[in-house]
Amino acid sequence: MLNIQNLTIGRGPRTLITGAQAQLFPGHKAGLVGHNGCGKSSLFALLRGELLADAGEAAMPPSWVVAHVAQETPALDCSALDYVLDGDREYRAIQAALDVETDGNKLGELYERLGAIDGYSAPARAQRLLSGLGFDTETAARSVASFSGGWRMRLNLAQALMCRSDLLLLDEPTNHLDLDAVLWLENYLREWQGTVLVIAHDRDFLDAVINQVWHIDQGKLTSYSGNFSRFERTRAEQMANQQALFEKQQRVAAHLQSYIDRFRASATKARQAQSRIKALERLGQVAAVRADQEFDFSFPLPSGAPSPLLVLDRCNAGYGDKVILSKITLTLMPGARIGLLGRNGAGKSTLVKLMTGDQPPLAGERVEGRGLQIGYFAQHQLESLDGRASPLLHLKRIDERAREQALRDFLGGFKFSGERVDQPVEGLSGGERARLALALICWKRPNLLILDEPTNHLDMTMRDALTFALQSYEGAVVLVSHDRQLVRSSVEDLFLVEDGVVVPFDGDLDDYAAHLARRNQEMARSGKSAAGGSATAATEAALPTGKGSGPTPNHPNAAAAPTSASTTAKVVSARPVGAASGSAAGKTLSPQGVAQRRTLSRAVEAREKQLAVAAEKAAAATLALADSALYTPAQASRLKTLVAESETLKTQLAEAELAWMEAQEALDQFDAAS
Repeated sequence: MLNIQNLTIGRGPRTLITGAQAQLFPGHKAGLVGHNGCGKSSLFALLRGELLADAGEAAMPPSWVVAHVAQETPALDCSALDYVLDGDREYRAIQAALDVETDGNKLGELYERLGAIDGYSAPARAQRLLSGLGFDTETAARSVASFSGGWRMRLNLAQALMCRSDLLLLDEPTNHLDLDAVLWLENYLREWQGTVLVIAHDRDFLDAVINQVWHIDQGKLTSYSGNFSRFERTRAEQMANQQALFEKQQRVAAHLQSYIDRFRASATKARQAQSRIKALERLGQVAAVRADQEFDFSFPLPSGAPSPLLVLDRCNAGYGDKVILSKITLTLMPGARIGLLGRNGAGKSTLVKLMTGDQPPLAGERVEGRGLQIGYFAQHQLESLDGRASPLLHLKRIDERAREQALRDFLGGFKFSGERVDQPVEGLSGGERARLALALICWKRPNLLILDEPTNHLDMTMRDALTFALQSYEGAVVLVSHDRQLVRSSVEDLFLVEDGVVVPFDGDLDDYAAHLARRNQEMARSGKSAAGGSATAATEAALPTGKGSGPTPNHPNAAAAPTSASTTAKVVSARPVGAASGSAAGKTLSPQGVAQRRTLSRAVEAREKQLAVAAEKAAAATLALADSALYTPAQASRLKTLVAESETLKTQLAEAELAWMEAQEALDQFDAAS
C-alpha cells in the first residue's frame, strides 16, 4: 500500500503540508482535493520522485510501478498509436530484446514473458484506449506532431493508462476532454483494479470514480472514506459542530473572564476568581471555522436584447467544400438556455462558430438581431491573451474611456488586486487566465453568452461561482461543457449534435449517457468504432490495462432518448430536415420480413464458416509451435515469425467469434420482435 507517515512538504520558504498521515490500499481510488496552491501537485511530485520530503515519508512497495500523465508532449514523428504503446515500458523492452536476441532459449523466455503480460494484444488495447478518447483508427496513425496541445494531452492520458501500473496518478484528467470521453474515462477507471490517486474539480467525475477523499486544508491532510458527495456532507457536519463548539466555548470563556474581572481585587472573592483563572487556562482553544476561500462574481445586466437574438435558417456549416452540419434551423430568443451535446467531432464547435459568426454558413442564412452582443468564451482565447500585457491593460484596450479606478475595482471582483492587476499575463496560472477571460466578457455586458468548455483550469470554488453567476444572468446562454453539474444547473434545453444534424434532446444527462451506450453497441454491431473508426472497438471503448485489470465495463443496453420537433417558448424552432421515422415490426412476417430474416440467417451461416476456418488455422499454428526443434538458435527467425503469425490468428479467431455472436444476436432479436 501507499503509506504516508508524518509527511511534511515545502516549496522554498513556504510549508505546504505538515505531519500528514494517510494510507491508500491496493485497488482503492482516492481523490486529492483542496484549494489551488495547497500542495496537491507537490504531493504528486513527491510520489513521482521529483521532490524530496522535508520530514516523514511516503512509502510504497519497491516493486510498484507508478504511472502519471506527462504535462508536456514533444513534437514527435511517431504515430499516436506508437506513442501510446510506449506507455507499456516492459512491452517495449521485450520488443527491443526480440529484435537482437538470437539464443533460442532466451527467445523462448522472451516470448513466454510477452504472452504473460498480454503483449500480443497490446496494439489492439492501445487502439481501444485511443478510440475511447476520441481517436479513430485513421487519426491514430497520424504523427504526434500533427496534433494540437489539447489532443496531445489526450495522448499523454492514453499513454499513462496503457502502462500496467500499480499506482496511477491523474492530475486533472478531464481537462481537454469532452463529455463523451469523460463518461468513457469514468467507466474505465471504475473497472480498473489498480490503485488510483486523482486530482480533479469535477464533482460528478469524483463521485463516479473514487471511494476515498484526501483533503488538504490549512496544511493538514485529512482522509475521508466514501465518494466526494459524502465527503462534502461529512465536512459540513464537522464544520458546523466545530463552529457550535467554538461559540459555546466563547460564551463560557466570556462568563469566566467577566467573573475574574469583577472579583479579582475582592478579598472575599479572590479565591473563587483564582479558580476561574485556572479553569479558563484549562479550557484551551477551539479554532473558529475558517470559511473556504470564496469567489463571487456576476454577469452585469445586458444593455438590452433584440427579439429574436439570432436566427439560423436552413444553414449548412462546415469548412471549404466539406459540410459537417446540414439544414440547421434554430431561433434563439432572449432568456434561452441551451446545452449542446454530441460526440467529439460531431460538429459542436462548428455550430458554435456559426453562432458567433466566426464561420459563415455554407448555405442558408444567419441573421443577427439588431443590438446583439455576444460574449464568447473558448479555450483558444486563453492562448490569444497578450502575455506581456497586464489584466488592467487588457481591460483598458476594451474600453479606453473608462476610469482606471473603475477598471481596478471591477478586476478586484475577479480576485485581481494589488500587484496582480499589473502583473503580465504570462505569469498567471491557467485558472487566473480563465478568470481574466471571463472578466473581459462581463465588461462588455453581452446579451448572449456562448461558453465552450469554460471550466477547464477552474477549481471548484470558481466553478461554483460561475454556476451561480449563470443562474442569475438574464441574457441567453449556449453552453458546451463536460462539467455535468454546471450543465444541470445552468441550462433548460439540451440539443444533440449528431449525424450531421442538430435536434432537441428530450431527456437529461443520464438519458444522454444511455444514448451513448446504445450508439456504441450499434456501431460495434455495424463494424465501426465509437469514434468512427474500424471494428477494433467493441461496445466498451477500451479494456483496463492495469496489472490487475478488471472486467470490461458493462454498458446498459438502454434505449436512445427520444427527440422532439418542438421546444420551449424561448427556442422557437430547431428541426432537422429529412429525418427518417421507423415503425414496429408486425407479428406476421411480411414478404419484406421474410427476406430480412433470410438475410440475417445467411449472415449467421457465413460467420459460422469464417469461425470454423479461423479456428482451424489457429489450431494448426499452435501445433506448429509445439515442435521442440524450433527452439534452437538456428530456428530463431522462424520461431519469431510463427509466434507472430499465431497471435495474429488468435486475434482473427476472437474477431470471428465476436462477429458470429453478433450475427446470431441480431437474428435472435429479429425473431423475438416478430
